[in-house]
Amino acid sequence: MYLETMLEFAFSTKVFLASGATDMRKSFHGLAAIVKLQFKVDPYSRCVFVFCNRNKTIIKALQWDGNGFCLFMKRLDRGKFKWPDDISEVKTVSLKELRWVFDGLSIEQKGAFKDRHPTVII
Repeated sequence: MYLETMLEFAFSTKVFLASGATDMRKSFHGLAAIVKLQFKVDPYSRCVFVFCNRNKTIIKALQWDGNGFCLFMKRLDRGKFKWPDDISEVKTVSLKELRWVFDGLSIEQKGAFKDRHPTVII
C-alpha cells in the first residue's frame, strides 16, 4: 500500500524530515511537540512530518487532517532506510523524494530529473 493512500497528500503538501534519530516511543503529542519546538513549524498545518529511529528500520509520518492527527508507521523486516544523519537539520523534501526514502533509496538520486517551474510566456 502506498503512503499516499494512508495520508492526505496534495501537490502543495510540504514534507519535513527530522534528520538523525528520533525516539520511536513517542506518539502523536510527543512528535507534535518535536515539530513545534525543533522544527519551529505549526504541527496543525497540513504538512507531513517524518521521523526515523536510530537503527533506521522504522519511519513514522505525522499529519494533521483537519480534526485529528494521522500517524503512519513503516517497519522494515530487513535492510535500513537511507536516512540523513545530521541531527541539527530539518530537511524539506518533495513527495517524490519521500517515496524514494520509503522505497529504500536515498533522497539524492543523481539520475533523477529535477523539478522545474517554468514561466508561461504570453
